[in-house]
Amino acid sequence: MNSLDINEIKEYLPHRYPLLLVDRVLDWESGKSITAIKNVTINEEFFNGHFPHKPVMPGVMMIEALAQSAALLAFLSAGRKPDHSAIVYFVGIDAARFKRPVVPGDQFRMEVEVLRVARGIFKFKAKGLVDGQTAVEAELMCTMRSSTDATQAAVL
Repeated sequence: MNSLDINEIKEYLPHRYPLLLVDRVLDWESGKSITAIKNVTINEEFFNGHFPHKPVMPGVMMIEALAQSAALLAFLSAGRKPDHSAIVYFVGIDAARFKRPVVPGDQFRMEVEVLRVARGIFKFKAKGLVDGQTAVEAELMCTMRSSTDATQAAVL
């Protein structure tokens, strides 16, 4: 079983609080899949405005957490860490569906698998679950590029 704690995750993702959305990697298999978790707490910055009377994790943050898990898998599979010569850029989202809300106290489980890698583009099937129920699912695409190469992609 390949797992990563938060300190190891921070070696692979350039994100930091409040945008680091992966707390632990439970397991990963190079070139195949990753399972990670985000412990959702009321202290998340986004709950201040979404929504103060009934806090719900924004869908865009769920997708971002899945994308960060996908980036981890890309780096781990490539055997490299982000630096001045490599960063993972988000290049697309397809078939995103939101099935249930994610609220404070939930453990958001992210399951990401590689669908294909072609011409430097990774395509992943990603699912976020709470208590075994699907909260979100999507197909995500990303590419690994030089961090000085400001191609038309947005940083994860």
